[in-house]
Amino acid sequence: MNKLTIIGNLTRDPESRTTATGSTVCSFTVAVNRRRSQNSNQPEADFFRVSAWNAVGENCQRYLAKGRKVAVVGRVSVSTYQGQDGTTRASLDVMAEDVEFLSSRSDDAAAYTPAASAAPAPAARAASGFQEVVDDEDLPF
Repeated sequence: MNKLTIIGNLTRDPESRTTATGSTVCSFTVAVNRRRSQNSNQPEADFFRVSAWNAVGENCQRYLAKGRKVAVVGRVSVSTYQGQDGTTRASLDVMAEDVEFLSSRSDDAAAYTPAASAAPAPAARAASGFQEVVDDEDLPF
C-alpha cells in the first residue's frame, strides 16, 4: 500500500491549470518540519510537491494560500532530475486524495492583527441579543 500523510505549510500560493480533457489540477508545495535533534538548533524541513485533481484541486485553489497549514493524504512517488549545477536531485511528489485545511482565514487574520480582548465588551454583548445571567464575580473559580 502506498499512502502518505503529511501536515505542513504551503511554501507559496497554489497554481491551477486545466488539462486538454477539462480536468483541473492544482499544484502546490508543502514544507513539513522535522523534529530537531538535541544537538541541532537549525530547523529542518522536507518539501513535498502536491498535485490535487478535479474537485479537490478546485477547493485547494479557492481556499489555500502561502503559509496555510494543511494535511494531505495521497500516493507518493520519487522522481530524479539534473540540477543546474549538474548534480542529481530527487523530488517527492504526492498525488493528493484528500486535503484538509487546518488553518482558517480567521486564523490568518488573527495572526496579522493585534489580539483583541477574549471577552466582548458589555455593549457588544447587549447588542448581540444575549443577556448576562451569571456575573463573573459569582463563579467559584
